[in-house]
Amino acid sequence: MTDSEHPITASYAKYVNPSFVKLLGVLGYGRVFSKAQDVWIWDSTGRRYLDCLSGFGSVNIGHNHPKLIARLHQLLDEQPYHLCHVGPAAGAAALGEALARRLAPPLEISLFGSSGAEAVEAGLKLARAATRRTDIVACEGAFHGMSLGTLSVVGNKRLSLPFEPLLPGVHRVPFGDLTALEQVLQKHRPAAFLLEPLQAEGGIVLPPPDYLRQAQQCCTAHGTLLILDEIQTGLGRTGTLFAHQAEGFVPDVLCLAKSLSGGIAPVSVAVTSRHLFDKAYGKIDRFDLHSSTFQGNAFSCAAAVQSLDIIDAENLAARSHARGAQLLAGLQQRLHGHPLVKDIRGRGLLVGIEFGPTGSGWLNRLAPGMVEKLTEAMFGQWVAVRMLEAGILCQPTSSRWDVLRLQPPLTISENEIEFVIETLVKVLDEYQGVAPIVGDITRRVGSQWRKHWRFQS
Repeated sequence: MTDSEHPITASYAKYVNPSFVKLLGVLGYGRVFSKAQDVWIWDSTGRRYLDCLSGFGSVNIGHNHPKLIARLHQLLDEQPYHLCHVGPAAGAAALGEALARRLAPPLEISLFGSSGAEAVEAGLKLARAATRRTDIVACEGAFHGMSLGTLSVVGNKRLSLPFEPLLPGVHRVPFGDLTALEQVLQKHRPAAFLLEPLQAEGGIVLPPPDYLRQAQQCCTAHGTLLILDEIQTGLGRTGTLFAHQAEGFVPDVLCLAKSLSGGIAPVSVAVTSRHLFDKAYGKIDRFDLHSSTFQGNAFSCAAAVQSLDIIDAENLAARSHARGAQLLAGLQQRLHGHPLVKDIRGRGLLVGIEFGPTGSGWLNRLAPGMVEKLTEAMFGQWVAVRMLEAGILCQPTSSRWDVLRLQPPLTISENEIEFVIETLVKVLDEYQGVAPIVGDITRRVGSQWRKHWRFQS
């Protein structure tokens, strides 16, 4: 049975998201993935792929880590009270303490949720309640989630436009621009500045040196809270346990999710100071103003505590630093001067390759506008298709489809990093100009059309 004929494909198209299945058929990218272990995943035909996406950064410890699986089996055998809302929840207490031990003061109070968007919303609510202000500052190109509130602060109009009007009082500044931030802080006196340490979905964009620390200083001077979204960059991903530790400052609110539970259970958190918590929720009649049914549940919290222990025990932040340096240096050396590679950048095991014509080939001279639009729309995705067919799962960033992200689990080995480098170099060696890639995309789309957009080519 092929992936195209798999019953999961039909059921997903009928009952979950038919548009997504159609999209996978445009280039024949579709696979039904059925098993995962450490850095490897398998499809329903038994073919193996090296995972360089890791659930958009959700499996830093690798898929189905044996220590995590063992702990969760043990927890279920203990028959815990999973949803404790009428007394202190043991799992939430343990996870809150585990996070506080790893974070610098004054971060010590945890507001739990299930998704990254919930963590960001918790931070925004806290900022409004603590400061008694309403406006929010966010960055152009930012990504913070897909709920109605977080879409209000997302910097991608394609994602937010269908749901407008959104929250009022949101002001956007260019990422890395302190002057623009200072002007907005002076004029609007916002409750919070919501910021990513580096923009992941925005194209793996790194900030200027010392930008984050200076941004916090500006915010503090104006009574504005700095909310740091480390949902993708935290828990070892960028080479330190938390990305802000390399920047020499502590945010007012820190948002975590994704790999907090090892990619197995939905859990998220916004961690803040006791002072800010007391200002927002310290009165008895405000104790439940941040709550949800599954927050702090026993299963998710146990998974998160165990995942934190694994990250520490296996020194995964340091491994991310070393393997990320290997990946970045290898790609920069091997792809230097490639006519379709504009930049290679990243930190730790979050690396982006930006595509686009760097020369003056005939097609670029003849139709530069078409080349630019094609680059933005298709280059990254086409390279991802070719990488998948060569045995590596990766994807472009969601807001910059001309930037291919490489984001493997932090457990990846030196040899596996070399396999990624060699495979990408081999794929890109076939494209020394725009015309060949245009030709291949055109042929594939035509073939898929004749196959009635078959799930897998």
